[in-house]
Amino acid sequence: MELIHRNLAIGIHDALQETFFEKNKYADKVIERLLKANRKWGSQDRAVVSEIFYNIIRWKKRLEYYMGEGVKPNNIYKLIIAYLLWSKTNYKKFEEFDGIKIADILTKLKKNTVPTKAIEHSIPEWLAETLEKELGASWEREMIALNEQAPTVLRANSLRTTTKELISDLSDEGVVSYPVKGYPDAVQLEEKKNVFLTTAFKEGLFEVQDASSQKIGYFLDVKEGQRVVDACAGAGGKTLHLAALMKNKGQIVALDIFEWKLAELKRRAKRAGAHNIETRMISDNKVIKRLHEKADRLLIDAPCSGLGVLKRNPDSKWKIDQDFIDRIKKEQQQILQDYSKMLKKGGKMVYATCSILPSENNLQVDEFIKNNPGFKMIKDEKVMPSEGYDGFYMALIERIS
Repeated sequence: MELIHRNLAIGIHDALQETFFEKNKYADKVIERLLKANRKWGSQDRAVVSEIFYNIIRWKKRLEYYMGEGVKPNNIYKLIIAYLLWSKTNYKKFEEFDGIKIADILTKLKKNTVPTKAIEHSIPEWLAETLEKELGASWEREMIALNEQAPTVLRANSLRTTTKELISDLSDEGVVSYPVKGYPDAVQLEEKKNVFLTTAFKEGLFEVQDASSQKIGYFLDVKEGQRVVDACAGAGGKTLHLAALMKNKGQIVALDIFEWKLAELKRRAKRAGAHNIETRMISDNKVIKRLHEKADRLLIDAPCSGLGVLKRNPDSKWKIDQDFIDRIKKEQQQILQDYSKMLKKGGKMVYATCSILPSENNLQVDEFIKNNPGFKMIKDEKVMPSEGYDGFYMALIERIS
């Protein structure tokens, strides 16, 4: 890895500035736009830009310590230099780097120590406290895992192909991949590649979906011919998996509060050949009321802190705070109360989050069951980032009366 082209350094600088200092700009979308705007960059250049961009976001707090100051719109090149020195990345001395005192950075690097755990793992101080309070001694192991780069995992679309066929088709297009033990539909890439350019993608043979996320579809235990409600469907990664597990038989009602997400879901469903999905926007309570006691299965993939997916969304740790987590927990409980009414007696639902905090997970379910004796928990599972994939929680709950 080396940074020897000035236009790449400028691109990284501008993308970091947008991510850190512009409202509602998320790293994945920022980098996507940057790479689209620079189609002339070769695959090696794109890989360099992506890796440095994401690593700087991931390690921002630690790099600020080496810099001796917080990141501001006018010192982003200093932040880039701190990263290049720390990661021992070969770089050229572009004019943008003129005047940056690197001696102080090097002095701190030589010491090879940092003053706090929050700086060591590059997270806000409040988050280090929250993680330690909720996870105990294991919080550091999980944080180490969350600071690694996420592998790219695909879900073979069983409506159109098998994992074996997909691996072979991708190989024909120069993409090396392999099956993932214990995950029937998962295929992992040997190295990061832009799989969206492949014929296999255009033909709807797969979706990009982390292995942990793929567990949720199986956990819901759907059957062909059932009526399934996906209450927080978003752009539909899990919805499409449910359609495949149901072999397109029965009905999936995909709900979300955002129209644009449901439009994206429809586009993806068409490509995947999933035609048992009906989308409905939650514009008011009536949408939920009309579905009261109508669902055999219900998926509540609740809004959450997203702390289980920091591997792929490292910028979110700089965008949330304790107030946000406290607010989202109230929202989770409200959603459980309101949406669970859609379940038939004898029906089952899954409450899932991509968080690793017990207060968003099992404690929410305990609270719900305590206040709703007509429901009982059958089983739950937590998947921690240290196991290799995203952190997730899922609880299977049955409506008994």
